[in-house]
Amino acid sequence: MSPTPGIRSLEGFNMIGTGIHLRENHGQCQDASPNVILIFGWMGAQPRHLQNYTRAYIELYPNASQIVVQCNPNIFWSTAGSRERRLTPIIDALEALHCLPSSSPQKHPRILTHVFSNGGSLQMALLGQMLQRKYGSAALRESFTSALIFDSCPGGSNLKGIKLAFSAVIKNPILRVIVLTAMYTMYFIEWGLSLLFGKRMMIMENLQIQLRNPRVLPWMGLHTPRLYMFSRNDKLIPWQDVTRHAETAKEHGMNARCELFDKSEHVAHIRVEPERYWSSVQETWRVAISEEKGEDEKIYN
Repeated sequence: MSPTPGIRSLEGFNMIGTGIHLRENHGQCQDASPNVILIFGWMGAQPRHLQNYTRAYIELYPNASQIVVQCNPNIFWSTAGSRERRLTPIIDALEALHCLPSSSPQKHPRILTHVFSNGGSLQMALLGQMLQRKYGSAALRESFTSALIFDSCPGGSNLKGIKLAFSAVIKNPILRVIVLTAMYTMYFIEWGLSLLFGKRMMIMENLQIQLRNPRVLPWMGLHTPRLYMFSRNDKLIPWQDVTRHAETAKEHGMNARCELFDKSEHVAHIRVEPERYWSSVQETWRVAISEEKGEDEKIYN
């Protein structure tokens, strides 16, 4: 897929699809470094916002390749086919980086996934479904080291959150009214269908369920450490929603840890407490590496 004219790429990255950026590094990774860092941005996040994270990751793990996925608001009303076509370049990149079975896989791929808000969470879950269909989980799960970072997510489905999220992204007041009207309509249709058929039809409720799956990406599992970073001051996603999700993950045997901030706003924790933020990320990756060494000891003992 060729880049769309007029859309800027991240500094130091190549655009491999609409809103998808790749920094490919063929250098030898250090023992404790991820091979690939997969970043799913929040809805409306621009390259200038995401560079705050990509640059930090270059400093922490200079030999890691990075794949960055932007989130356009239209993901919430696009067809399943168009969503999947947009995300396909991620799979192509992972194959080119020898992380998937159809390429010559690395001996022990290491992937750190960093997800922002519900928009990023939705795209990660969609990618997971695509990978499961193409490869299944058995071929991937055993040989991977992985960690999952949630920033300001996941949240539940409520009208206040929908209004705040889309109002922050869509500045044109006329277009904002049109989009919000459409989103409210979709919300009530999904709510009505849920009542009528007794099934969970609402997109955010389904997303919550998908994210409780320890194999939301097929190389993950119960061993994959999860870090939830969120704030009491978040106006879009209540901190109680994130806490409940983390507690449910723990109840299901996942290695989940919470980092609750007090003053930062939605996806703005690094602006308030950057040292705490990145220390938490590094500690989560250290846990992932320790899990890898533990598995190696089981194999060779």
